[in-house]
Amino acid sequence: MAAGVVLAQSSTQSATPSPAQNSPSTQVSAQETGANQGHIAPYQPKFTGDPARSEAEAQALGYMRTVLRAQHAYKKRHGKYAESLAALAGTGSLTKRMASTTDRGDYTASFRPHHDGFVLTMTPKHMDSEHRSFYAEEDGVIHADDQKPADMDSPKVQ
Repeated sequence: MAAGVVLAQSSTQSATPSPAQNSPSTQVSAQETGANQGHIAPYQPKFTGDPARSEAEAQALGYMRTVLRAQHAYKKRHGKYAESLAALAGTGSLTKRMASTTDRGDYTASFRPHHDGFVLTMTPKHMDSEHRSFYAEEDGVIHADDQKPADMDSPKVQ
């Protein structure tokens, strides 16, 4: 019987909206945020000058920067670049987990060593305006392309 009382009270409470639920400011903020339409908020840059266009790009670029810093630390210590991501694990901020898989969310990482250097790419699983492809070599410059896989001739990420 107590449960029936609680249900009756509960339905009475929900039938009578509180002033906050009925206030125009609450309705406006829900409309402004797009919550009622299911819209996703636009990407918020992570730092001044952030070149990413989406959260997925920010993560891909962060991964690339981590690998590039690890490679330069590795070369400083060993006199050459690492020949695999696994060899880089534990260098700088690059963890074994980061080095163990090429699946990086919306992107696939690729690492190829070459004579006294390397190529690192991040290829989106679905290329669009918020998922550009990225390319970097031992010089540390990241290039991006939103039409095709990025290469050394693609525009530099600013």
